[in-house]
Amino acid sequence: MDDHLLAMHGGPRSKTVPFGTGRRFGDEELLELKEALEQNTLFYHYGQKVKTFLTRFNELYGVPYSVAASSGTAAIHIALGAAGVSVGDEVITSPITDQGTVVGILYQNAIPVFADLDPHTYNMDPVSIESRITSRTKAIVAVHLAGNPCEMDPIMDIARKYGLKVIEDCAQSYLTRYRGRLAGTIGDYGCFSTNDFKHISTGDGGIVTVNSGREADYHTAHAFADKNYRRLGQDVIRDLHGIAPNYRMTELQGAVGIAQLSKLPGICSSRSHHGQRLTWAIAGLNGITAPQVNAGNESTYWFYMLRVDEGVLGASREEFSEALAQEGIPNVPGYIPEVVYMQPLFQKREAYAGSHFPFDLTGITYERGICPTAEGILRTAVRLSISEFYTDQDIDEMGAGIRKVANYFYSRK
Repeated sequence: MDDHLLAMHGGPRSKTVPFGTGRRFGDEELLELKEALEQNTLFYHYGQKVKTFLTRFNELYGVPYSVAASSGTAAIHIALGAAGVSVGDEVITSPITDQGTVVGILYQNAIPVFADLDPHTYNMDPVSIESRITSRTKAIVAVHLAGNPCEMDPIMDIARKYGLKVIEDCAQSYLTRYRGRLAGTIGDYGCFSTNDFKHISTGDGGIVTVNSGREADYHTAHAFADKNYRRLGQDVIRDLHGIAPNYRMTELQGAVGIAQLSKLPGICSSRSHHGQRLTWAIAGLNGITAPQVNAGNESTYWFYMLRVDEGVLGASREEFSEALAQEGIPNVPGYIPEVVYMQPLFQKREAYAGSHFPFDLTGITYERGICPTAEGILRTAVRLSISEFYTDQDIDEMGAGIRKVANYFYSRK
């Protein structure tokens, strides 16, 4: 049988063995949960599990303060609230991200503004960020997409130039490094997710790092996560000076988080290894571009997203995707169906039913084409899964499948 014949045409599949799998949770989590229940309280202020989880996270990340949250979405909202983002402010962020990145902006009655992306890293282009700044701009939410760090030095330079706060969305980027520094420790705040689809899971949950080193900033963020109550030490202060949500993490989440955190370095090391190995495996292919990790940076690959140049390859993104799937390599065309600003919420400018607030404060509209590079990325991207449980053989067979399909289509041109 011709090994170069595509599986969809009767040739052998590139993937010859099942993908490696493993258990994410085990006895370590059960022990922590048992101890949490034996405390006779599951409230973070009285128990020790959330406190221990945060202490160990702070030690791992080398940060002075962090706040626990009920989700990654909540973590971003906490950071925005603590940063003072309020009615009519503008917040610049990425158009390729989860809805959770923008929910907190709108909850603060602020206005999302979208900057275009770098075509190779899929992260925010600092030149585009600066071009979006107005007198209303209050903050930048830098999304480290899929484990790949944004170019933080230029972003921080822009923030200092214009007096802006920087919030890092690290939901997909645990132990990602930008020029040796951990993503989430560079901006004013770093926001992490522990939902079930991230590097580590507590079912749902989140963390906010407070990087200024100022205790007052920590107190503000801590209070914003808890209805603006101030529960510190033995004290509880309920003198409210503004509304804030209830985004408290429970002791059950904290308990699982302690056990998961001990596994995080190994998880991220494995994913980094696999992502790099796959990039090496598909280097030099005509019509296929691997995700770019800039020199000095380290990605922890929450997923792996390559791009298809349809004109060079001689096939559509969808044809490539289907042929690759037939080779036994699951994949998805794109990441999200459309850039965030093409969702009905933004097209109708209706965050609240029956109202155009806060969009009508400035009259902002969101037309197709405002971020052409981001739109192009989603039209040409193919997303593949990366797992810490994969083997080198899994990655090598993924690479072989990509090479086989790409070379087939290119040779037919």
